[in-house]
Amino acid sequence: MNGEEEFFDAVTEASQRVTGVIHVDSSQSNGIAKAGERPPQENGIQKHRTRLPAPMFTRSDFSVWSILKRCIGLELSKITMPIAFNEPLSFLQRITEYMEHVYLIHRASRQPQPLDRMQCVAAFAVSAVASQWERTGKPFNPLLGETYELIREDLGFRFISEQVSHHPPISAFYSEGLHHDFLFHGSIYPKLKFWGKSVEAEPRGTITLELLRHSEAYTWTNPICCVHNVIIGKLWIEQYGTMEILNHRTGDKCVLHFKPCGLFGKELHKVEGHIQDKNKRKLFIIYGKWTEGLWGIDPVAYESFRKQERRDGPLRKAKPDDGAEKADGNVDAMPEAQETVQVIPGSKLLWRVNTRPPNSAQMYNFTSFTVSLNELQTGMEKILAPTDCRLRPDIRGMENGNMDLASQEKERLEEKQREARRARAKEAAEWQTRWFRQGSNPYTGTPDWLYAGGYFERDFSGCPDIY
Repeated sequence: MNGEEEFFDAVTEASQRVTGVIHVDSSQSNGIAKAGERPPQENGIQKHRTRLPAPMFTRSDFSVWSILKRCIGLELSKITMPIAFNEPLSFLQRITEYMEHVYLIHRASRQPQPLDRMQCVAAFAVSAVASQWERTGKPFNPLLGETYELIREDLGFRFISEQVSHHPPISAFYSEGLHHDFLFHGSIYPKLKFWGKSVEAEPRGTITLELLRHSEAYTWTNPICCVHNVIIGKLWIEQYGTMEILNHRTGDKCVLHFKPCGLFGKELHKVEGHIQDKNKRKLFIIYGKWTEGLWGIDPVAYESFRKQERRDGPLRKAKPDDGAEKADGNVDAMPEAQETVQVIPGSKLLWRVNTRPPNSAQMYNFTSFTVSLNELQTGMEKILAPTDCRLRPDIRGMENGNMDLASQEKERLEEKQREARRARAKEAAEWQTRWFRQGSNPYTGTPDWLYAGGYFERDFSGCPDIY
């Protein structure tokens, strides 16, 4: 077997424009009623599970260095990691976590003024990365052709994603509001860098949000995510880089700077930026932490506060031993938790992170929304596409605490995918995606994967057998 034939389960990070009315029949949108018994409900709202079937498997007995030391000189994307370093989700499900704070999109759609809409969109864009805090387990790499759907009538959206490419790994997604208020779509293909002590993931690909009632489209890319101490020491995460959100109708732009940790951790998790009009005039100041929340204030009030702060004297500066653990040269010291955001008087709260469940640490640090993503409710297997992540036996085995079964199934699925690739090569056949097609983003012109439609009509007769 040569290198091109191998399947590498590597550490990874993560549409056609639809015009006119979206026809969504919410009475049949989840399809459960057709299959028989409906899931439990309370006050007419579907109930979702609040814990995983089994607690998180300890990683203390495994060493990443024992793997990496045998792979010196190889690309990071060609290093297979043991299943103990995974979390029981596919990367397609990780992408779906963008929708945890979807209420911000609904709120944006209700705002009459473009500045207020941009504030909500900016809050949504930042909230999409909030669930990554303390999530040091890697999601399973999706198999080629793997899909994931999620319909949340209580939150007003439905979502479909597909793994459209394996080399390079590309995940495409599409979501629409059940009340015809938005479309949300994009494709993610991460660029990975290994720096010896850390892994840096640059999530390439354009993310697009369309507010249909206002004929507006917003585009942006996510910041860089860095996982420290992948070889030795305590794992910790930071996000850094600049996110620019553009309103293609008005020309307004929101520029957000995700601050790197800095020498003493003073800037850890901070987000600062502003909204400007097409003439680059600042309209609104935004600040906060992506792990906590975002606030905003008028630029004049912001400058007045900063001037008063300078007159009152500087705040206590961090000392060299403040905010950092003592560590040797082989470890990136994790900064201690800094004080919460200093809220400027007169500020407007844009978004606050959801409180995680009390047992989150035993559930891979999942949020309540995340805990429900791999839930397989009664009758769902008769409705889902056969390629849906919930049906993957390796992820299901890990979720249930059966690590031996999960490892065996992972190896079986990898070999099955290799065999399928060899068969296509022998017949000179190219892989055909099912729900997305390659094209250009309708607003930026950059390469993108566009939703071809038809998934929720539920004709899955041509789906590949990948499990």
